[in-house]
Order: sequence, then structure tokens, then C-alpha cells
Amino acid sequence: MATSTKEIVINTEPFVVNIGPAHPSTHGVFRMRTTLDGEVIVDMEPVFGYLHRGLEKLAEERTYTQVIPLTDRLDYLASMSNNLAYCLAVEKLAGIAVPERAEYIRVIMAELQRVASHLIAVGAFLNDCGAFMTPILYMLRERERILDLFDMVCGQRLTYNYMRVGGVSQDVPDEFIPALKKFLKEMPGWIDEYERLLKENEILLARSKGVGILSRGLAINIGASGPVLRASGVPWDIRRADPYSVYDRFEFDIPVGLAGDCYDRYRVRVEEMRQSLRILRQAIKGLPRGQVRSEVPHLIRPPIGEAYGHLEGPRGELGFYLVSDGSIAPYRFHVRAPTFINLTALADMMRGWKIADAILIFGSIDICMGEVDR
Repeated sequence: MATSTKEIVINTEPFVVNIGPAHPSTHGVFRMRTTLDGEVIVDMEPVFGYLHRGLEKLAEERTYTQVIPLTDRLDYLASMSNNLAYCLAVEKLAGIAVPERAEYIRVIMAELQRVASHLIAVGAFLNDCGAFMTPILYMLRERERILDLFDMVCGQRLTYNYMRVGGVSQDVPDEFIPALKKFLKEMPGWIDEYERLLKENEILLARSKGVGILSRGLAINIGASGPVLRASGVPWDIRRADPYSVYDRFEFDIPVGLAGDCYDRYRVRVEEMRQSLRILRQAIKGLPRGQVRSEVPHLIRPPIGEAYGHLEGPRGELGFYLVSDGSIAPYRFHVRAPTFINLTALADMMRGWKIADAILIFGSIDICMGEVDR
């Protein structure tokens, strides 16, 4: 007796599901207004606005030095990088030179911050994959070692206010370099431990390989940067493309992906941690003696004009655009926040995937709402 192989089609009505802003997996106050056909994502609308603090306008009412602590609150997982990017913009605007020792210290802090940020990014992403707690606890363990180093330098563990226009607030203490060398000796083994646990894990591979693909062309067209761009096969890194500070003195590779999927974004961040350790070893070896800050007036009055200072932050190109009218405060202050730009591709990355994949794709971007909803 013959059996029918005719496919049964069930017509469903699309419906809207709000994910966030309270859900922990939204990584902050962010709402995804998803339109679903069954479990398939038909469309997604990102909704911002829950955290807005008017930081850019606050900065226009403060002196150039008083703005530095505000930058800590933009990306509170990469405060050192925010401090540095802003100081680079002011120094460019005012024509202020930075002592060589301060430049090396800045690089050390920026690369330590990159590792600390990527540890949270990778750990949280794996938690989104379903690896409940174990990987992120491993990575929080190593992040604490970096926070101990920051604590030695400036007495803070989250918002540092360490960079200054013309250098850094103070020199590193005597115990800092030995502690950093110890960390650099141990950290590669910890990364190897992550790799043994995760790199070939079949659940991670099944959930992230080929999922949430961001094509090379779209990544370039939206202005994506950082690991999100490099995972799509574009070897663009500000440290190499437009070197700042003393990055042109160091040897390092730019890890890139092939498919631009969630797995590639994870892999790029892991490899970037190894490259940061490589830069740190060179920076320690070449660290010169000398002053750590130039003589800068308490009230900085840059000449009338404008400047854009940028760097390669953990999430991509972080830039500050400043306009001076000759006064002691910025006339205009604008932040080029990398995760704000990277989020513009989220809807394209999600369409056609299941609701269970939404959190994974979103987590692979690695966002911080402090700089998105500024």
C-alpha cells in the first residue's frame, strides 16, 4: 500500500516577543523586539534608551581634565581604554606631547584591559551557549589577577581615572612589574586550559558554527570594527592601520576569521588575548625610565579647532571627536562607540534563526550598554 509523502504545511500567525530589557542575557538594559513565525525570527528591532545619561552634554560643562572620570562610565569593562582614547583626542587638539615612559605604561594598561574585557566577553558568550557558569568562573578568576594589577596602580578595580592629558596620573609602584611578569608567565597556561575545555567542544561547535553570520561586505558597509569585523575576515586593527602611542614599535599578529559566525568571533577574541600578552612582554622589556606626565596647565585651553582621537579598544574603534572654542571646556564632545555601530548589523545576523539562537548571536557581539546608551 503506497503512503503519501506530501508535506503538511501549517500556516502560523507571526507574533512579537520582547526580550529584555530586564533579562540577564541581554547583557544590560537592551530590548530586542523580535517578530517570530513559530520559533523562527522573521525580524528584530533593537530598542535603546533605558540607560541614557546625557554624558556627551555633561562633558561640555566640565573642564578637559574633569571629563576623564566620565569616560570610565562609558564602557565600564574597558575603562582604561576609554581614558586613553579621550586623552589622545585632547592631546591632538592641544598639541601636547607625552613622555616615552608614559606611552609604554599606557600600552601596558590598554593591553591588560583588552585581556580583562575579552575574558568577560568570552565567558559570558559561553554562558549564553549553555555552558552554565564553569567557563565564566574560570575567566573571572584570571580577570581578578588583572584587576589586582590595576588596583596596585590606581587603587580602583572597575573605573580607574588613571590616564591624564600628557601622560598618566602616577608611575607604577615597585611591586607592579614583578607581579605583571608573574601574570604573563601563568596566563598562557590558563588560555591553554580554556582551549582544552572549549575549542573542540561539540555543544559549542553545534551552537555557534555557521550561526549568526556577518558577511565581509556587510561588516565593512556598516562600519563594524574590532573582533566583530576581524571575524568576518577583514584584518583591520587601528594599532596597525593608524598607529598611536608607541604601538608601531611592537610585533603582533592580527587574528581574523573566515566565516564571520559566532564561533569565529569567539576564536578571534581568544587569539587576541595571546597577542596582547605578546605585546605586554615587549612593553616590559622596552620600558624606559623618565617622567610619566608632561607639564600641563590645570585648566587646559586648546586653540580653536577640532580633533578626532581614536584607538583599537576591546570592542573595536573607540573615538572621541572634540571641538574647541578656546575655552576650558569642550564646545562639542562626541563619542564614536564601537558597540553602537556593531549592533546595527544585529537584525541581519538574526533573521532566519531560531529564538534560541538570538541570545547567542547577540552575546557574540560583546556589547556594553554604557557606551551605546550614553
